[in-house]
Amino acid sequence: MLKVLVAIAIVFVVFIGAGVAVVTQTDVLSQLQGQRGGMGEPVQLVPATYGDLMRTVGAPGSIEPKTMARISSQVSAEVLALPFREGDSVKKGDVLVRLDPQDLEARLDAVKANLKAEQARLLGAQASEIRARLQFERQTSLFETGDVAKSVLENAEADFKAAQSNVKAIEASIERAEADIAQVEKDLENTTIAAPMDGIIQQLNTEVGETVIVGTTNNPGSVIMEIADLSEMLLIAQVDEANIEPVREGQEAIVYINAYNDRAFSGTVSKRGLKRQVAADGTGYFEIEIAIDADESDRLFSGLTASTDIVVESFYDVIVVPSQAVVERLIDEQPRHVRESELVPENKTHTHIVYVERDGKAYATPVETGPSSLTQTAIFAGLEEGERVVAGPVRVLTTISHDMAIRDRDAEPENARADADESAGDEAVSDETGSEESGSGEDEGSGEDETSGEAAEPAQEG
Repeated sequence: MLKVLVAIAIVFVVFIGAGVAVVTQTDVLSQLQGQRGGMGEPVQLVPATYGDLMRTVGAPGSIEPKTMARISSQVSAEVLALPFREGDSVKKGDVLVRLDPQDLEARLDAVKANLKAEQARLLGAQASEIRARLQFERQTSLFETGDVAKSVLENAEADFKAAQSNVKAIEASIERAEADIAQVEKDLENTTIAAPMDGIIQQLNTEVGETVIVGTTNNPGSVIMEIADLSEMLLIAQVDEANIEPVREGQEAIVYINAYNDRAFSGTVSKRGLKRQVAADGTGYFEIEIAIDADESDRLFSGLTASTDIVVESFYDVIVVPSQAVVERLIDEQPRHVRESELVPENKTHTHIVYVERDGKAYATPVETGPSSLTQTAIFAGLEEGERVVAGPVRVLTTISHDMAIRDRDAEPENARADADESAGDEAVSDETGSEESGSGEDEGSGEDETSGEAAEPAQEG
């Protein structure tokens, strides 16, 4: 019986020690939590500052040369020579393509022979005209003396006019033959194609031995090559129809080219399209051209994917805050000083508010906002320089309210954390010491148990 009572006492002492350790550790954790989180919701606080704000319109596009020429053939013929290859620089007047002239030379011989034949026909027609004219004059004299009937005179007159008409027809044929000769000679000149401008061959679509064709209404002709002046490049951008109104020629723009991730190019709007166009997905857009200011050492290639931010409005020396710090709130749910503010619109249900940190609390402040950039919003009224506004995190901005306790998450004192860690360490040492003492007591108790057991056994036997 004594052995059982001793065991119960030991168990009770162990539970008491564990409870003390748990209570002590809980007190330490509570102290840590009070130091770290008991001062309010941790938020990101950003001071309102004076700065410059640029309102921009974004648009995607591609890089194209300002001057480009697509070289096509004006005659259908086989390519005999291509003195330049893709990537070569050419000067105006350099021979780019030589075409086979044999067919055209044969055609030239044919039209020249046709001209000679028409000239020979003209001589015969002119002789027939002279004969008909003389016959008509003779019949006229005989008719005046009454020697021939009037019908004879009329026949002679008709023959004369027919001869005149034949001469004119042959003369027209001769002119047509001469025009054919001029056309064929021009075609022969076109078998040698020269560069119309200085530039670089950026695309070559034809090889020696292939036949190029002339374009028709329903069949586009062969584009032999493309020559571009890569010293002046443009961004051909597609501005959404909803954003085109503030875009003007002469506005500055920033161009971002996907192939140049580490830099941005400046540019100027040089042309704004006036006709709405429709993209493949059905959205409407206007095409604009932006002249890119690139160094001579920068070689931009045609067709590169790019985007732009066009500066359509600039504000200088205005109060700016992060855009996410400006939130919309129901006017009826705001405190009295917000509802009675001159900055709150009377005919609307929502208003713009920023939460300013005052004495560790969020103070709802109505503001008059201006335009926004990608990251910042201009504040025209309601906020002073240096006031710290709540700019995050997003989960707090969605639920924050007036007079809510907050603290700057980036300004937690280091010494507070160090003291808390030191206190936790001291308590941990105390727990270990207590455990050792409890363990020693258990060992002693165990010895007494054994002794008691040895003494009790004979009594039980007796």
